[in-house]
Amino acid sequence: QEQLVESGGGLVQAGGSLRLSCVASGQTFRTLAMGWFRQAPGKEREFVATVSIRGVSTIYADSVKGRFTVSRDNAKNTVYLQMNSLKPEDTAVYYCAAGPFTSSPNNYGYWGQGTQVTVSS
Repeated sequence: QEQLVESGGGLVQAGGSLRLSCVASGQTFRTLAMGWFRQAPGKEREFVATVSIRGVSTIYADSVKGRFTVSRDNAKNTVYLQMNSLKPEDTAVYYCAAGPFTSSPNNYGYWGQGTQVTVSS
């Protein structure tokens, strides 16, 4: 069964950094784009970043451009989200997902369980 497992979340001070990882089981993920989304309490799930199948192309939300970097290692079935210059408004549960190369969460068919990121001011 296809599965995504995130790790790397935690508590960090504003201005700090975290790197999230998402390990995918199964061969299907090598044929799919990998995206990161987040959801803060009381808010809808929002797009953060996505990386194409071979890792050549990326899309970022305006709110994270220049601070976050998404990448993938297909040999390890892993996608990463390097988060720098973190702000309190980045606090959310972060989810990785597999699907087409798009920023719309509705198009992603596989989702992880999420990892909490909390940024203190």
